[in-house]
Amino acid sequence: MEKTDHHSDHCCHSHPTGTKQSDRDNLKDPVCSMTVTPQSKHQASHDGQTYYFCSAGCQKKFQIAPDKYLYRHTDSNHVDTLGSAELSGAEEYICPMHPEVLQNHPGTCPKCGMALGPVMPTLEEDNSELEDFRRRFWWGLPFTLAVFVLAMFGHQLAWFDMQTQSWIELVLSLPVVLWAGWPFFVRAWQSIIHRSPNMWTLIGLGTGAAFIYSVVATIAPQVFPSSFVSMGRVAVYFEAAVVIISLTLLGQLLELKARSQTSAAIKSLLGLSPKVARRINSDGSEEDIPLNHVHVGDLLRVRPGEKIPVDGVVIEGNSSVDESMLTGEPMPVSKNVGDKLIGATLNANGALVMRSERVGSETMLSQIVLMVSQAQRSKAPMQHMADVIAGKFVLLVVTVAIITFFVWGLYGPEPNWVFGLINAVAVLIIACPCALGLATPMSIMVATGRGATQGVLFKDAGAIEKMRDVTTLIVDKTGTLTEGRPVFEKTVAAEGFDAQEVLRLAASLDQGSEHPLAHAIVNAARNQQLILDKPEEFESATGIGVRGKVTGKRLVLGNTAILQQDGIDVSSLTDTAEQLRAEGASVMFLAVDGNLAGLLAVSDPIKESTADALTSLKQSGLQIIMATGDGVTTAKAVAKRLGIEEVHGEVKPEDKLKLVDQLQKQGRIVAMAGDGINDAPALAKADIGIAMGTGTDVAMNSAQITLVKGDLRGISIARELSIATVRNMKQNLWFALFYNGLGVPIAAGLLYPVTGWLLSPMIAALAMSFSSVSVIGNALRLKIK
Repeated sequence: MEKTDHHSDHCCHSHPTGTKQSDRDNLKDPVCSMTVTPQSKHQASHDGQTYYFCSAGCQKKFQIAPDKYLYRHTDSNHVDTLGSAELSGAEEYICPMHPEVLQNHPGTCPKCGMALGPVMPTLEEDNSELEDFRRRFWWGLPFTLAVFVLAMFGHQLAWFDMQTQSWIELVLSLPVVLWAGWPFFVRAWQSIIHRSPNMWTLIGLGTGAAFIYSVVATIAPQVFPSSFVSMGRVAVYFEAAVVIISLTLLGQLLELKARSQTSAAIKSLLGLSPKVARRINSDGSEEDIPLNHVHVGDLLRVRPGEKIPVDGVVIEGNSSVDESMLTGEPMPVSKNVGDKLIGATLNANGALVMRSERVGSETMLSQIVLMVSQAQRSKAPMQHMADVIAGKFVLLVVTVAIITFFVWGLYGPEPNWVFGLINAVAVLIIACPCALGLATPMSIMVATGRGATQGVLFKDAGAIEKMRDVTTLIVDKTGTLTEGRPVFEKTVAAEGFDAQEVLRLAASLDQGSEHPLAHAIVNAARNQQLILDKPEEFESATGIGVRGKVTGKRLVLGNTAILQQDGIDVSSLTDTAEQLRAEGASVMFLAVDGNLAGLLAVSDPIKESTADALTSLKQSGLQIIMATGDGVTTAKAVAKRLGIEEVHGEVKPEDKLKLVDQLQKQGRIVAMAGDGINDAPALAKADIGIAMGTGTDVAMNSAQITLVKGDLRGISIARELSIATVRNMKQNLWFALFYNGLGVPIAAGLLYPVTGWLLSPMIAALAMSFSSVSVIGNALRLKIK
């Protein structure tokens, strides 16, 4: 890479002696490009200059490889909303099929020919290759159609004599073959240089052989025997070359578009983080600053309804924060002075002042982004089965073509070398990869369509191949096994009080609260058509409950702590409350004028379809494991009701990821079903990630399968479809190989000594087309019970 001699705002800044004050105010962390100050305690010296860092993590990375961060192109060092240049991966591109192929610029993989993608996508994606292929396809399509029409109907239309038509087809084919299809020949050549035969080898040889043969037949038709003259000319196959190239371009357009969507999970995560933070300066003034200007130790104000900018700790105020993106817990978490805050979580209704502790690549959200990215790159290739077969098949075909050429040239009848050339071309054309290339994609296309009608969406072929092999299913609780939203369950009245009146009073008071539990109680009262009164003197004690007056009665509603503050004894209902908690419910006590009136239970109900779905999955031989961010007591209560034996509670995203990795190391094929952002790393790491369509976009983007209705019964459907699809793919591959296996010996002239038969390239092209039709027809037979 070219080294730059200057330090710009987008690269790094040092602080040598004599630096101006304005320069000191614009110092940048050379690792993540965040603004830093000379007062930073994280410093390192290199080549006689001092560099400053936002955190110990950036300092350590710099000390390990300083040149990596000092000498890089300034225009490619874009910093995303997380403030992490390293995470943006703007300078590193990797092959999704061969992770060991890594380079600092876009291109294609020398091993498989696939387009390289960025190690870590940014919100601004480079679609230059997609645009290039789109331009090649649309500009080449008119020429392809013209050649095809002339080849198929030219002799009937009789616009030109046949020799003139051959020249016209040659001229019209040149832009398609030598310009539109040029990247394919480059990839084919790379596969030969790197001794890595693949589909591009077949496409390059097949189209190249057809085109070169046709050019020779047009320019020097006299070198061919008279038996190859048809309708006044030696048969040419320009249409075979241009049609294959155009169809391949179309396939690449679809593939590149689909691959750009695989980074949607990371883009969704990047978009979660706010772009600005409100910093409180040392003089007490406040200003909105870009997120990548936040330093460790800065004081930040977070107003109601805003997102927490970075990881840190509360130093003033109290509020409820929605952390469901990390914990999966649908209930907001109370935050008071000294409590930890996580960046990109949502502050509910209180104002907070926080001190930043982890910024840039060190935040929890950045770590999740990194985990998802690493897990995505561990995926199996989409067409692994076809690629393995093609790699071996192409070597066999090329070998047969070479042997055919020399055997006919040395031992065949006159003109022996012409016969050798014609038969070698016929071998390559009949072995053209159309049928082999269609074998897997056609089955996948039909399978995804069948699945969609059943509410099961497959993201790629790898998921369909692998789903049938799954042995262990990990399920999240909230939103996967349960509805994912609090619902009122029951009221238990204390002695001397009526249960319905307890609900009415609690709902009247909760009309002033924004808490989801309060909404559940109010909705339940309204559904029972209870008349609610307006609360007065409403007071919220964040995290423990509320106080107020309703029709002159002083009410206290909340957990044990708030009632104890008011000296109210709850012992008469303690056993009942514990029993409800053991069943997975959240319990609130209500006191009226200093006396315990009753309790109210709110829970996250289990979906109606969950029990039947789990029973079906167990019968199919799957081991079911629950992993949830909820408390252990609640998790075990739900697991007991559903018959799940192995339970992991209070787990964080990295814990779920470790669980998946641990099971995979034991040799299990793991599927993970979840619906939240906290599930994204595990969904991406699992052999099969299954997202609920009722969950978050990040979860669905990380998973290979989405259940549109959020119904776990869709997993059984996906499993059945996987078995049927793989069976159909194998049938298609055998169809393709059967036609090639039958046609190649005939094209090579193996039957000539006995029958006198030779297979002209025209018949070879017809056989190739028939094999493709057979593959498509068989794929359309795909069904599930």
